[in-house]
Amino acid sequence: MRSLPALCCLATMVVLGGCTSAPERPAPTAPARPSATGSTVFYVEPDAPAVRQVAAWEAQGRSADAAAVRRIAEAPNAVWFADDRPGFQDRARRLVAAAGAAGRTPVLVPYWVPQRDCGGHSGGGAPDAAAYRAWIADLAAVVRGRQAIVVLEPDAVPHVLDDCVTGPAAEERLTLLREAIGAFKEGGGTRVYLDAGNPGWIKDIGRVAAALRDAGVESADGFSLNVANFETTEDNVAYGTAVSDELGGKPFVIDTSRNGNGPAPVDGRNADGHWCNPPGRALGPAPTEDTGTPRVDAYLWVKRPGESDGACLPDAPPAGQWWPEYALGLATN
Repeated sequence: MRSLPALCCLATMVVLGGCTSAPERPAPTAPARPSATGSTVFYVEPDAPAVRQVAAWEAQGRSADAAAVRRIAEAPNAVWFADDRPGFQDRARRLVAAAGAAGRTPVLVPYWVPQRDCGGHSGGGAPDAAAYRAWIADLAAVVRGRQAIVVLEPDAVPHVLDDCVTGPAAEERLTLLREAIGAFKEGGGTRVYLDAGNPGWIKDIGRVAAALRDAGVESADGFSLNVANFETTEDNVAYGTAVSDELGGKPFVIDTSRNGNGPAPVDGRNADGHWCNPPGRALGPAPTEDTGTPRVDAYLWVKRPGESDGACLPDAPPAGQWWPEYALGLATN
């Protein structure tokens, strides 16, 4: 993403570049609003930031704004795991238990690979390979045998291809990704999609496919595209299908959380239109497995709409922090 939100942005439940997520609470079945959220197969958190924002604005009499952001509050979003603070296993356990009780599928995003985001807005990650292996083992043990989707390490493979991670560190990263796929697939039930960036990043389809193979995608259920980015669904389908052709027809999922208007025009405020809180963006297609497109297993909202991509603009909060004004823009555009 050049994104990690560029990945930066990634995530709500994690400490991304210093942002902290609220702890999860055991929860009742989430509301099903097909008109707002598309397929109801995925789990909707009942206490997400957008839910709290709707309540706050309703209390303040901002009914129109609350109604707009309810589109985010009632949609299933992925849950990020990006640090090893005590309790991350319990948080994951509560998530899969609540989703199972509701008959829904949770979407988890492990995001703690060493040298994460190459020191960008979402920089950080595990201090070394041993710490990462232990962390993955703990997280995988929670979801093993459970119905869940894992979007594995956004940007990790593309950052090898753009020479941000090189030499022995790159080889180690690919090994860690292969091992992580194996850990999550053990026991069955969990679908794993290894992240492959977005159409605006690595243009050489053959290189992308080769790197995915080196990272173990053949043992995964497929790959993911557009995490925390803004490329159109059409462009992602075309790009993903080309990558899939190189991988013998491997399926993929697309993050459509903020791609309703595509990337922003390049200007002085927005370096390339593809990341870091570009203005004028909009929510994309609702999460669903009913994509109607061969090889596209699902549209997912992997990046939570309304969370900042980073303090890259004078008015933007740090990466991962809830930003009500940006959320409102996405919901009303």
